Amino acid sequence: MKELHMDWREIKSLPRKELEGLLFGLSQYSKMHQFDGYDEKDVSEMAKEKPAIRSDYYRYMELKRSYEERMGAERHAKSLKGIIK
Repeated sequence: MKELHMDWREIKSLPRKELEGLLFGLSQYSKMHQFDGYDEKDVSEMAKEKPAIRSDYYRYMELKRSYEERMGAERHAKSLKGIIK
């Protein structure tokens, strides 16, 4: 559990619910940041070698979008009217 910065003694002393919560949080964190720094072009290049990367990337984008919506982050739609002003 080096990702959680816990030793075996601390893990054994935690209640199961807390440990499951920490592991779920670590899992979500890993999913949320696995493609940080990559754009669609980079993913397309990597997908030539491993096609499963493309589906992982789309799941990452969907998860990111859902968290942004929950936080109330505004997404400005690009429109011709907005560009002209």
